[in-house]
Amino acid sequence: MNKSELIDVVAEGAGLTKVQAKKAIDCYHETVAGALKGGNRVEILGFGSFSVSTREARTGRNPKTGEALEIKAKNVAKFKPGKALADSL
Repeated sequence: MNKSELIDVVAEGAGLTKVQAKKAIDCYHETVAGALKGGNRVEILGFGSFSVSTREARTGRNPKTGEALEIKAKNVAKFKPGKALADSL
């Protein structure tokens, strides 16, 4: 499912116009991203939780040349499904 398909489903399910559904989804994404940038965890009961984790610097290899290169440390977003979501799968 891509974003436009999600907008269609949300609009139909919530009785919104597509424009309103797009605004709601964009606001949701901005809110979650802003919370993660601020170092906060976002928990949605029954669905899952978003958090930020630090990936340490490491040595990797260039697949073309096999040459070793240093990969910088960085923060990454993680999602852990909640029990209800995990059980439904």
